[in-house]
Amino acid sequence: MTRSNLIGGEMLNWSDLHPVDARPAAAAPAATALLAAALQPGDSVLIAGPHAVDVITTVATRVTSVDLLLRSAPDAEEIAELLDDTKGQVFCGALDRFGADETYDVIIALDGLERLVGPDTPKLTWTEALARLQSRLAPTGRLLLGAQNSFGVERLIQPVITAALPRDEDWARDVADTAPAGLKPLQTALSDAGIEVAQTYAVFPSLVEAEVALTAVDGLAAVAAAKAVAARNAGPTLMDPYRLVLDAAEAGLGRDLAPAWYFVGRADGQAPSSRPEGAAPSVLPEAAVPSGSGVLLEEYLLAALRVDDQATLRRIIPDYVAWLGGGGAGSPDNVILDGASYRLFGEAQDGDVVTHLTRFARRVLESGSRQPWPAGGDPHALTARLASMAGITVTEEVSASAEVIRPMGSAEQLATVARLADELAHASARAILFEGTVSGIRRSLPYRVGHAVLNPARVIRRRAKRLLRKVRR
Repeated sequence: MTRSNLIGGEMLNWSDLHPVDARPAAAAPAATALLAAALQPGDSVLIAGPHAVDVITTVATRVTSVDLLLRSAPDAEEIAELLDDTKGQVFCGALDRFGADETYDVIIALDGLERLVGPDTPKLTWTEALARLQSRLAPTGRLLLGAQNSFGVERLIQPVITAALPRDEDWARDVADTAPAGLKPLQTALSDAGIEVAQTYAVFPSLVEAEVALTAVDGLAAVAAAKAVAARNAGPTLMDPYRLVLDAAEAGLGRDLAPAWYFVGRADGQAPSSRPEGAAPSVLPEAAVPSGSGVLLEEYLLAALRVDDQATLRRIIPDYVAWLGGGGAGSPDNVILDGASYRLFGEAQDGDVVTHLTRFARRVLESGSRQPWPAGGDPHALTARLASMAGITVTEEVSASAEVIRPMGSAEQLATVARLADELAHASARAILFEGTVSGIRRSLPYRVGHAVLNPARVIRRRAKRLLRKVRR
C-alpha cells in the first residue's frame, strides 16, 4: 500500500484510532458482519473516516483494492504500515480536499460523515458530505453508511453532559455538520440525494460499539438489543436501560429510538448487486438472535406479576424448575418459553434452582416491576415465595443475607417510592379503622356489662390460684 498521501486539511497531532478526548472509531461485531455480507472479491473500496483496525483488515482481506480517507496523520501512517502488502492508497486530509477522480464499487462510512473533516474546514454540511461521497460511487456502486441518532434510547438513559462541556472534537463545528435528526428525515435525505436504500439496520448499543444490528426490533431481537444496551449502561441511570428498550420495541419505536443506524444503499434506478437483496441477513451478526418462535421466560413471568396472576406463576415455575432438573441451565432472563418447551437464549449459566430463582428475584426488584406482594422486599423473601410454588424450601444458609434492592433507574426508584408510600397510607388507614372499631366496642353497653360481670370472676380466679400454690408448698 502506498504511504499516506497528504491532500490538505489533515490533523497532525490527533488520532481517531487512539483518542484521548473523543469517541473511538467505528468497530464491533455488527460492523464486521455487515462487511462480510456486503463485499465481493472484485470490489474496489473506499473506506471514509475513522474505522477500527479489525474493520479495515476485514475489508482488505475480502476485496481487490482498498483506499482509505483519514483526517489523522498518525492514523494514516499506522494503517499504511499495517496494510503494506495490500493494493491501494491512504489519503490523509479532509473530504473537501479529496480531489482524486477515481470511482469505487463500494464506499464504507460506517462511522458517519461528521469526522471526515478537521477544524480548519469552515463548513461542510452532512448533505454536502454525502454528495461528495456519492460522486465517488461507480454507476452501480454501493454505499454502506452509518449515522448516529441524536434522540436515541441513550438520551433517555443518561444525561447528556457533553452538551455543557464539549469534547475536543466538538469545538469549532457547525451544528449543520451533523446528520438529520431521526430515522425518517435521514431516509428522506438519502432518497433526495438519489440513494436507494436497500436495507436499514438499527444498531445497538452505539455506532462505535455495534454489538448487534437489526432490521426489525421486536420479539427476541428486541431482547438482544436490550441486553446490549443494558451491558453498556451498568451504572446509575435515569431509566432502566433493559426495560426501556423492551418497552420501546413493544410500542413499535425500537428502530426509531435505536442509538444509530446502518444504511445499505445504491445508486437510484440501478440493478441490485449480484448478491440477491433477500439474501442480506436481517440480524448482524446472524447468531446474535436465537432462531425460532417463543418469548423470553422473564418477560412472561413479569407480565404475570404485574397483573397478580399467581395461577400462571404456580403453573410456570414448577415447569421451569422441572426443566432445570432435566439438564437445563439458565435463569429466566436467558431462557425462551415456546409453548410448553424451554430452550436457552445464549450460553448456559451455572447454578442450581435457587441460584436461578434468586437471579430472577433480583432482576424483578432492580426493574421496580409491580408484584402481588409488598414493595421493598428482599431477594430472599421473593426467592422463597417463588421456590415454594415448586415445593422447594429455601433456607437461610443457602440464601443471600436479607438486603433491600434498589431499582436500576431513577424513574423506577421514584415509582417504587410512590408504591411504598401508597402501601403505607393504606396500612395506616387500616390501623386507624381497627383502632376505631376497638374503641367503639369498648364503649358499647354489652362490652361494659360483660366487663363488669367478668372482672370479679377474674379477681376470684387469681386469688384461688395463689391459695393453691401456698397449699402445695
